[in-house]
Amino acid sequence: MPDASQEMIQSHVPARRRGHPVAIGVAVLALAILALILFWQWDWFIPLFDARASAMLGRRVTITHLHVRLGRTTTVRADDVTIANPDDFPPLLPLAHLHRLTVAADVMSYFNAGTVVFPYVDIDRPNIAATVLPDGRNNFIVLRHSASDNNPPPQIGDLRIEDGNAHVADPRHKSDFVLAIATREAEGAVPAAIIVKATGIYAGQKVTGAFVGGALLTLRDATHPYPVDLRLANGPTRVSLAGTVQDPMKFGGARLKLRLSGPDMSALFPLTGIPVPPTPPFSISGDLDYARPKIRFTNFAGTVGSSDLNGDIEEDPGIGGKPDVTMNLFSRRVDLADLGGFVGTPPGKKSTPGQTPAQERALTNAEAKKTLLPDTPINLPKLRTANIHLRYRGEHIENRATPFDNISAVVDVVDGEITVHPLSVAVGSGHVVGNIDLTPGANDIVKARADIAFQHIDLSRVLQATHTFKGQGVLGGEARIDGAGNSLASMMGQGNGEAKLILLGGGNLSALLVDLTGLEFGNALLSALGVPNRATIECFVADIPMRGGIASTNPLLLDTDEGRITGQGTIDFRDQTLDYSLTTRSKHFSIGSLPGPINITGPLGSPSIRPGAEVVARAGAATGLGILLTPLGALLPTIQFGVGDDNACTRATQEEKQPLHVPKLPGRRVHK
Repeated sequence: MPDASQEMIQSHVPARRRGHPVAIGVAVLALAILALILFWQWDWFIPLFDARASAMLGRRVTITHLHVRLGRTTTVRADDVTIANPDDFPPLLPLAHLHRLTVAADVMSYFNAGTVVFPYVDIDRPNIAATVLPDGRNNFIVLRHSASDNNPPPQIGDLRIEDGNAHVADPRHKSDFVLAIATREAEGAVPAAIIVKATGIYAGQKVTGAFVGGALLTLRDATHPYPVDLRLANGPTRVSLAGTVQDPMKFGGARLKLRLSGPDMSALFPLTGIPVPPTPPFSISGDLDYARPKIRFTNFAGTVGSSDLNGDIEEDPGIGGKPDVTMNLFSRRVDLADLGGFVGTPPGKKSTPGQTPAQERALTNAEAKKTLLPDTPINLPKLRTANIHLRYRGEHIENRATPFDNISAVVDVVDGEITVHPLSVAVGSGHVVGNIDLTPGANDIVKARADIAFQHIDLSRVLQATHTFKGQGVLGGEARIDGAGNSLASMMGQGNGEAKLILLGGGNLSALLVDLTGLEFGNALLSALGVPNRATIECFVADIPMRGGIASTNPLLLDTDEGRITGQGTIDFRDQTLDYSLTTRSKHFSIGSLPGPINITGPLGSPSIRPGAEVVARAGAATGLGILLTPLGALLPTIQFGVGDDNACTRATQEEKQPLHVPKLPGRRVHK
């Protein structure tokens, strides 16, 4: 038991002395808090903020000063913020420098729902230097995403930008432009907005543009459509986009009207990423929307040259940045000249309005050429940038000089390989149908194969194109060619294949030679052959093999009610020249009307006609009766193209194999 005297002593110890250590502790803590308040600096936490931001962006981030105001909505202000380039990037200007960054964070939304909400973000004088190096590396793709990170992205309310500037340099795409960026506060009836103005060079062309969008606070409000107004000029190409987006964060509910115009649709490639052949001046407009992951340009209508163009285009950005594009297009009225870019010729005509001086010069130069086949190289690198699936139909072909009624094509471009299956052109009740495959090979050489069928071509429809002649008959046949090159001319110059054609009865010879072929020397040819201006066609048949770019006839036979014309010779597609001979045998004796062979030679675009030696040496009509017989037996297999064995061509060929009976003239020797 404790001693009673000790208890009495303890009971007399003053209470003040017993509580002294606690009081000292409290006092020290109070002094420490007061000192912390008086001398506190948020800059002490800069290393923590720097490290966290650097890890998020994958770039070194440095902050000079940091200020925090705590509360339910905590405000953080960072001064003099610099975002560096990647570590392996050349020593250039940093990616970005911000004079001041102010962020308001809703703390309670994070604790209650785990959602990061920034009611407003204020950026003062941001300067961005976005750079692409020649090897393709860039300094502006900074965000890192992890497949295991299922956290929703931060929600940003009102974004305020004051005096922003972004300089974009991409020498690979000949681009160097500046974006001036700022936000506008609401004032009276004028709503808040973000405004971006562009000036500089894009894809080697001068670019100017302006974008006005709604305040970014409305980006989270799906109940109020987000307004969009874009005007852009890239060289002579004009783009406008106006309307609203219901859910801009997902680009959902878009009600946007897109308008495109310019002298050439191929100039849209830097803007759309879709390769298009050269075209005449165009202007189209339609609806633009987004159905994840596809961008759709639908219900568009407009003109390309003298043709109208309508339809839908759907683009899937694809994996690795290679888009997959589906096009369903149609024209109610189409001029074939507007489609020239698809085969390598200058598109359009001199009368097409809105052409540039360069387009006019190209058309003039093309007309001056003596060659017919275009030698424009196929741009395989551009074709490989997208996979394209095209369905096109032209309901009515506008061209008084052609017999074609309509055209349709199914085209697929996959990894640079072009497949046309089929290309169909209607001629009256018949069709010319072709299936074409173009396969890229080494050194940008394209291997080509084409199979073409002439199905019941109505001669009366062909002759209607002359607006002068009439006739009846059916043309049939087939053609095949294999070649390799980087243009249509080089493919034909190395081509192998054959063509077989047959025409039965009722036509007019002058119409065929002058109007159908389009040869400038048609009338001279008729006169040289001694054929009347209007001779009825009973049969036309040709078997034309082709080897190493040289086509020859085996031979050719044209039978009329006045005589028979046979042809032999070659068409050299290597240098696009013609070396051919036509010979007439009259069915009716007439003194002085039967010439010898006529030679047609020279460039395909402008051949010349010269009489053969026999014509020059002819002393009288009887000499002209001694025409050498031609080996027409080889044509017999060609005559079986669905027209039957008993027809005018079969009879004409068999008769031509026999010597023609020629009456004797007094005092003259008759040659057989």
